Amino acid sequence: MVILSNMMFIFMLMFLWGNMIFVSKYKHLLVVLLSLEFMVLSMFFFFVFFFSFFNYNFYFLLVYLVISVCEGVLGLSILISMIRTYGSDYFQSFNLL
Repeated sequence: MVILSNMMFIFMLMFLWGNMIFVSKYKHLLVVLLSLEFMVLSMFFFFVFFFSFFNYNFYFLLVYLVISVCEGVLGLSILISMIRTYGSDYFQSFNLL
């Protein structure tokens, strides 16, 4: 039971670190995308641990990985189009209005 509580603490700490980086004000879009991927990865580790602890099937993990890959590709495509349009990935280099 101690292992379970330690692993849950580690997963929650990973998620909170990623969330803290995402919420804080960074200048680059790439750092924000990397923090989102870190949160997705921490949630994936939590699901693997949860499903293996309760002996569930791992089919949901395949669907979760597909959705997270689509999210990553969408973020990279937005980053590439922003770099081509504005010349950099600074948030302050373009006007949102």
